[in-house]
Amino acid sequence: MKGTVTVTENALASLLGLAAHEVPGVVGMAPANVKEGIQKILGQSQARDGVVVSGEGAKRSVEIHIVVAFGTAIAAVAENVRERITHAAKAMAGVELEAVRVQRIKEIQPQNRLSHEPQVFEIKLSASAKASF
Repeated sequence: MKGTVTVTENALASLLGLAAHEVPGVVGMAPANVKEGIQKILGQSQARDGVVVSGEGAKRSVEIHIVVAFGTAIAAVAENVRERITHAAKAMAGVELEAVRVQRIKEIQPQNRLSHEPQVFEIKLSASAKASF
């Protein structure tokens, strides 16, 4: 018997969110939209929060929103996230990612810092792994 397995966007987003959490320097995921922000406030966060998957079939694109630890090399963390989720998508779901974008990165500062607002960086990575700030 021969069949096909289809990986849904939600399943792929959960897989990629968990893979991103494994990267050193990543302390969490930032909400990708207002709905996720409200769910996070209400304590209903999920593994796929901060991950937006688009495309169909075996070729998909991913936009990921991560929070990094204060003092980490942001470009290096973003590149490691791109590599980790590209590998996870191919190895675990059989999905080849056409593009991976680390859309927003927030840097969490230690509690004793005067600033209450985290710095926000925007990094866009494509399959060619070039970062632009």
